[in-house]
Amino acid sequence: YFKMLKMGLPKGAVQNAMLRDGADSSILDLDPEKSVASQLQKDDDDEEEEVDEGPPLKEDPTYAKYFKMLKMGLPKGAVQNAMLRDGADSSILDLDPEKSVASQVDKEEEIVDKGPPLKDDPTYAKYFKMLKMGLPKGAVQNAIQRDGHDSS
Repeated sequence: YFKMLKMGLPKGAVQNAMLRDGADSSILDLDPEKSVASQLQKDDDDEEEEVDEGPPLKEDPTYAKYFKMLKMGLPKGAVQNAMLRDGADSSILDLDPEKSVASQVDKEEEIVDKGPPLKDDPTYAKYFKMLKMGLPKGAVQNAIQRDGHDSS
């Protein structure tokens, strides 16, 4: 799938292919330049310290039509393709539609990267080498699962 992205296919098309094949498309959202720990870190604090200003994401004029497309039953991949076509950031669909964009984007930037980049992490480096050697992503995911690691 990373090869499909490298060849220039839109991210939404690759995600559709992953969904079709039963693979977890969230792997495409991980940055190979950041550590696994910083990317899989969950924020356990559900308390909002800042007041949420601005309209909810689903009512934001920039993104309202995309959330309406989802509400009408279009597949998420099709909506992501429409967002890419229009030049909008398709990762917005992964955010909470009940909160404003500003309140959610600021929280994501607060994560501090404490470990080595994912591609240099000793646990996952061999899998990136397998991908670089041209092995299919499915084979690499099977190897990751076989070794008892999280393939997402």
